[in-house]
Amino acid sequence: MRVLVADDDTVVREVVRRYLERDGFTVVETADGPTTAQVLERNEIDLAVLDVMMPSPDGIELCRAVRAGAHPDTPIILLTALGEEEDRVLGLQSGADDYIVKPFSPRELALRVASVLRRAQRGPAQVAAQPLRSGAIELRPDAQAVLVDGRRVELTAREFDLLAFLLAHPQQVFGRPELLERVWGWTFGDQSTVTVHIKRLRAKLGAAHRIETVWGRGYAWGRPGSQEVDDAD
Repeated sequence: MRVLVADDDTVVREVVRRYLERDGFTVVETADGPTTAQVLERNEIDLAVLDVMMPSPDGIELCRAVRAGAHPDTPIILLTALGEEEDRVLGLQSGADDYIVKPFSPRELALRVASVLRRAQRGPAQVAAQPLRSGAIELRPDAQAVLVDGRRVELTAREFDLLAFLLAHPQQVFGRPELLERVWGWTFGDQSTVTVHIKRLRAKLGAAHRIETVWGRGYAWGRPGSQEVDDAD
């Protein structure tokens, strides 16, 4: 598996490369935005670790470009010194699969890379084997397609997996840690990624969605007496 490590800090790239290579990954290194963009456009990697603070285009811009480009499902982990909640949410809203704040444990980063890649390789059939329907929404695992009133809605692979999981467990409440583990396959990580993906699903599905917040507990698909808000806390 080929992992792109894009960071303008030579020491960071060297440390991350050493840990990833120890786990059997092939590492491609870049130190600036334009070179990173070229590598991403060639689509010769399996996952990208992007520094948010690289010279323009920065990691956020690159992530958005990937999600809007020809290969939108490329797994992306953002790496940054910005640790505020709004910075993490911005990174996740750009389409990142994970967000790691410096200083970080290189071993944890390597574990997250492996986890994100496992999810990316798993494929939709392992999320749901049969078509799922709820109101105007139809989810087709074989084509990894979601239709609302017969119109296809474009979702990222992670959004698709999250919707499939919720549709398969109607009216069951799941907290963010449980969703992070059961959908993302992570036993660690920033729980804000769940919140952001829920918000994006609601926006893309529009009035057809039934993702509800159960105060103090988590999220559910169509649970009576719950409310639609953007955070489960």
